[in-house]
Amino acid sequence: MTKKEKVLFMLRFFKEKYGEPECTLSYSDPFQLLVATILAAQCTDARVNMVTPFLFKKYPDPKAFAESDIYELEEAVKSTGFYHNKAKNIKACAIKLLTDFDGVVPDNMEDLLSLPGVGRKTANLILGDIFGKPAMVIDTHAKRITKLIGLTKNTDPTKVEMDMRKIVPPNDGNDFCHYLVMHGRALCVANRPKCSECGLGVICDFAKAEVKNGRKDKA
Repeated sequence: MTKKEKVLFMLRFFKEKYGEPECTLSYSDPFQLLVATILAAQCTDARVNMVTPFLFKKYPDPKAFAESDIYELEEAVKSTGFYHNKAKNIKACAIKLLTDFDGVVPDNMEDLLSLPGVGRKTANLILGDIFGKPAMVIDTHAKRITKLIGLTKNTDPTKVEMDMRKIVPPNDGNDFCHYLVMHGRALCVANRPKCSECGLGVICDFAKAEVKNGRKDKA
């Protein structure tokens, strides 16, 4: 089975098992998703979703973040970890949005990457979830699962993204990555994948190797 065929198999399996894919970060507008994604670095989405209701009530728009007291902002995001850098980047991002983009989140990779605290993962999430453009979000789940399945040998997120863009249909890329997050939390858990419960075993290089070597559900 080719890598492209594996991807189509995975999409069918994911659709049947998980239904419609969705972003697990809570937000009500593009800027809120941008902020939430910055906060999600090295932090669970669940924790971010606990922080953002108060945060967005206190700072309802880019102008409020841009004018925020940095120490108060740090305190507001402290529980997400790395709060010094996150607060600094969010404030700087809001300032740049106001000065360079009239307070509007841009809809292209180049401009998004010019924003403080925004890397390719965040930019791709914005492009896919907000603007409906072809996107490939490579987080820890996507990086791990695509390698286990045998879709890539790379571990660098950008290289994995480029590999996936070659084999995942552009219009399915955003959904595919959301599904990988869902699957990584439900079955293909880091260091303890539930291979015996996973319907992807027939196409997964890791699962096949486990069966061949007489091992089970070990990583």
